[in-house]
Amino acid sequence: MYFAGIDIGSRTIELVILDGEEIVLTRQADAGVDPISRARAILRDVDYDQIIATGYGRHLFESSFDAPTVTEIRAHATGACALFPGVHTILDIGGQDSKAIAVNDAGRVTKFEMNDRCAAGTGKFLEIMANTLGYRLDEFGLGALEAKKDIRISNMCTVFAESEVTSLLARGEDRQDIALALHWSVVRKTIGMLRRVSVREPIVFVGGVALNPCLHLLLEKALEKDIIVPEDPQIVGAYGAALLAKKTAISASTIL
Repeated sequence: MYFAGIDIGSRTIELVILDGEEIVLTRQADAGVDPISRARAILRDVDYDQIIATGYGRHLFESSFDAPTVTEIRAHATGACALFPGVHTILDIGGQDSKAIAVNDAGRVTKFEMNDRCAAGTGKFLEIMANTLGYRLDEFGLGALEAKKDIRISNMCTVFAESEVTSLLARGEDRQDIALALHWSVVRKTIGMLRRVSVREPIVFVGGVALNPCLHLLLEKALEKDIIVPEDPQIVGAYGAALLAKKTAISASTIL
């Protein structure tokens, strides 16, 4: 049997197909302005027996496909615990929000915190700041690692931070130094959220922002702890949803 998990985020959509325990297919696409049409496209020619959706657009998927859904918290915890048994803290920074999740020894979520009311500390914040400094998003973290001087960004509000960045550039500050300051501002906000939940190792960092090497390094430096980044951190939520689809199918067959 084939089990599918689809994570419809604010920026991207990820699909994972399992054949038993093995991942046999992954796909990714931009969510765009019509995520359901993108979801239909990503599922074209894909065979599956059970699917579960998670992510920002899961309720749209539920109404369009008559499919069950799970929260991002549960999906990411399930996926991270399967990839790294014994994990205790999960950090997910996506395009629209960020989440810190604590799990116990049995892999159950015990506490979580979300920042979903503004773009501060999210992938969207980093994208806007990268554009303001003339970086591609995939270059932004690498540029910050080349900084020579410590400066500080006082604003986390995206609008005010963008204005502050513009003023710093006008004063002649190097864009690499500004980039590092922006990364530190995200780290400070993230550390506060993590400490309200748990900072027990092992710690796993998932979501698209986990691909940023500067954030990974600064978080480890600030926490003085090792942080694990999966090989493909963007699919962890979809992988967790696929595992839950398998569990749902097995439970249903047992009842029958």
